[in-house]
Amino acid sequence: MNILSIQSHVAYGHAGNASAVFPMQRMGINVWPVHTVMFSNHTGHGSWKGPMFSPDTVADVIEGIAERNVLPTCDAVISGYMGAPEMADVIVASAAKVKAANPNALYCCDPVIGDTDRGIFVRPGVPEHFRDNVIQHADIITPNHFEAEFLTGHKINDLDSAIFAARQLLAKGPSIVLITSLMRSDAAPETIEMLAVTPESAWLVAAPCLEFPTPMNGSGDATSALFLAKYLQCRDLKIALEHVAAAMYGLFRQTHLEGSRELLLIAAQNELVTPTYLTEAKAV
Repeated sequence: MNILSIQSHVAYGHAGNASAVFPMQRMGINVWPVHTVMFSNHTGHGSWKGPMFSPDTVADVIEGIAERNVLPTCDAVISGYMGAPEMADVIVASAAKVKAANPNALYCCDPVIGDTDRGIFVRPGVPEHFRDNVIQHADIITPNHFEAEFLTGHKINDLDSAIFAARQLLAKGPSIVLITSLMRSDAAPETIEMLAVTPESAWLVAAPCLEFPTPMNGSGDATSALFLAKYLQCRDLKIALEHVAAAMYGLFRQTHLEGSRELLLIAAQNELVTPTYLTEAKAV
């Protein structure tokens, strides 16, 4: 399988493509990474160096890939952080180009907007552009708890409100909504959950919640990538959800044990493919 991954990139640490590409490769999938930025490190460190690429540059790179006549072999497009609405437009157009060449290809969009700890951390105009112009074109979207609330305008407090928000997002166009980092009042103590919803079904999975002194940048990128990779391989929502929850817990556990500021993707690489922590998703 082949996945076109259009995301930011960092040289040191793991965020954007530096967090998403290796897990998909480790799952046995060939990845075509296209970088929207090339930073020294992720912005969570407070300072960084490196350029942001223009939307025209990214479009040019993707056009070069298309000229190899390989888009019919592309099984999916995945995107994450988008620095500006203009970049989002290029990514949506690129996904459409891939789907024109291969009607069975999927577009997985991680609508990176913010999180509950920091609020919105993207540029003005980007959150609204995701809501109004991007997610409608995706087959799969993977918002976190905060992003699902922003995209729907509904507060998520319990399981019913989480399912309601997911179905509101389905009504906008996607066929699968994966809400990550779900924290609800009626959940078991010291757990964190993921909720996967389609028009026909809804599945919930939980894993132990580990506390980190600083947010684990790049974890959403790895989550979306692993979910997409597993779903492409099995086309089973329950199995894909169970895999990504178990794999991400294994990755978090390794990172937590070693007290790392960066996700330990390499050290925990076997967990990405054959997790040692077993989870069971429940129909809700």
